[in-house]
Amino acid sequence: MSQPAAPASPLEPWLREILRCPACRSELRDDTGPTGPELVCTSSTCGLAYRYDEGVPVLLVDEARRPA
Repeated sequence: MSQPAAPASPLEPWLREILRCPACRSELRDDTGPTGPELVCTSSTCGLAYRYDEGVPVLLVDEARRPA
């Protein structure tokens, strides 16, 4: 049984590779949230989700979606 493919990132691959969570500096993974594509922190203690606004990730901790 195969796993579902990760959502395609609207960012250029080179930029996607260097972005980090502004709260904890962990890597970010592509995901789909309630309002569309987002970048999610891979840290189990942080896990913040950052939305895209017109194709640009909004990497503001105050505007990030908290994990459930």
